[in-house]
Amino acid sequence: MTDIFNPFDSPDVKDPLDDEWAAKRRVSDEIRRLIETLVTTTASVEKLNVLADQLSNQVDELGKEERVYGRIAFQQIENGRYGNMTTLGYELNPLDGKSNPIAPPFNVWFEDGVAYGSVYMGWQYEGPPKSVHGGFVCALFDQFLGVTQRMTGQPGVTGTLSTRFIRPTPLCRDLKLVGKIKEVKGRKNILTGEIWAGETLTASCEGVFIHITPDQFRAMKNSVK
Repeated sequence: MTDIFNPFDSPDVKDPLDDEWAAKRRVSDEIRRLIETLVTTTASVEKLNVLADQLSNQVDELGKEERVYGRIAFQQIENGRYGNMTTLGYELNPLDGKSNPIAPPFNVWFEDGVAYGSVYMGWQYEGPPKSVHGGFVCALFDQFLGVTQRMTGQPGVTGTLSTRFIRPTPLCRDLKLVGKIKEVKGRKNILTGEIWAGETLTASCEGVFIHITPDQFRAMKNSVK
């Protein structure tokens, strides 16, 4: 896998690296459907128990296959057969990973110095009635602004997030995010973000991210056992 891969150059979802990742995306899509169906169904106890037994058997079978824990471990297999940290994040990130079923359909791209995002939050993300849970609103901002700061040329880790909840963020509709660089102060990247439902601004955020050097990033990776 080449390092030229750029997931942020357009709003289009990028193709999977190979058939294995394509299959993982298919499974993830079906698990997302299962989760939303489960939290909205009124199926009988009997039907739910049958489903639980079927899922248990499938998970047991899948669990017999070799497993790899973490993106660092994936990157080290067969000289990067599964991709580099950028492509692995694109697939496995818990907020926008295309092959991670706990992530909503979420895509981010850059145009003319501005970051844009699109996301769809189903019923499994409900907090207030028919609205996205505030914790997930904050999580969306954390991921979105964390990606936006790449435009500074010195990306880093989250320092603080200050979120303002203006109106309920509705479920089950396409949401738009807009992110901008407010200021760069030494190692600090200060960014602003907004979530829009159509013409309605539902939430805004200011995030401070702290740049870390490649050596610091490597030390961080090596410190986790």
